[in-house]
Amino acid sequence: MKKRSTINDIAQQAGVSKRTVSRVINGAANVNSDTRKKIEHIIKQEGFSPDKKARGLAVRRSYLLGIIYDNPGTFYIDQVQEGVLDVITEKGYELIVHPCHYHQDNFVDNCLNFVKRSSVDGVIVLPPVSESSGLAENFRQRGINYVRMTSVKLDDPDKIVISDDRTAVEELARYLAAQNHSDIAVISGPGAYSSSIERLEGFCQTLRDLNINIAKDWIVEGNNTYESGIECGRLLLQKVPRPATIFANNDEMAVGVIKAAHDLNIAIPEALSVVGFDDNLMASRMIPSLTTIRRPVAQMASIAAKKLIGQIEGLPIQNTQSESVIPRLIIRESTSKK
Repeated sequence: MKKRSTINDIAQQAGVSKRTVSRVINGAANVNSDTRKKIEHIIKQEGFSPDKKARGLAVRRSYLLGIIYDNPGTFYIDQVQEGVLDVITEKGYELIVHPCHYHQDNFVDNCLNFVKRSSVDGVIVLPPVSESSGLAENFRQRGINYVRMTSVKLDDPDKIVISDDRTAVEELARYLAAQNHSDIAVISGPGAYSSSIERLEGFCQTLRDLNINIAKDWIVEGNNTYESGIECGRLLLQKVPRPATIFANNDEMAVGVIKAAHDLNIAIPEALSVVGFDDNLMASRMIPSLTTIRRPVAQMASIAAKKLIGQIEGLPIQNTQSESVIPRLIIRESTSKK
């Protein structure tokens, strides 16, 4: 059996110091390009894998990153992990996920205890937890590296990745207007969430600019669940007159609307058009398939991971990617031209 190579073996073959090899392994910038390529080639050739525990001790890091979230859909978490792992695996980091209860009084202490207990080098915070200014302030005071995924600019550029939901729903409003939709209702998300506000305000304002006004009683608030989509959908569809188009704040509620319409024998899209937001797994697989807005969650998570590693490793802010991405409209079978 071939003896496992050590960092000393790599340094000897490359004709450099052990410290130079360590810099290459840790992604440090102060290494000559040709020297870096030579060392990386030898590392690959030898199948060298540094001992993570020893590596962590050497640079006072755990090489662990955390994700903090509160009960998003399974598909959303999968997308986040996919995006983060695409970035961190080659850097030698591992990932730990931590669920919390955002509305509990002790949730900030819960998150701080997680960081301390797991010794993570930094955390990515998902919405709606990411909207907590108190949590972010506690992280700053304690020198904890973090990046927030949100729908509005709540922090410094290196600590945030924004889904520009307002621009996305403006595109949706223009599309519906172009297809002659006018009797439009909205099921918004919880009013305390920034994403709900951005989507509702952006959608309604663009329709007003296009001379389409939504009646006050045709705007109802759900809680982003399938069940609330059924409840709100039934409420709207039993009105006289009833809306011919419903935009729901997320796909879960949009699917609930479709269920309510089915129960009331309202055909989709012939008698009712339905639009969601997120483009989760069920959106393309249900019948009829759902017109929705695809939020690039994996892309956002990748950017967040790069920003977080940039903080941990002291990289300049300009070396990290933009803080904002724009979701895009995906047109499927649940909408029709009026």
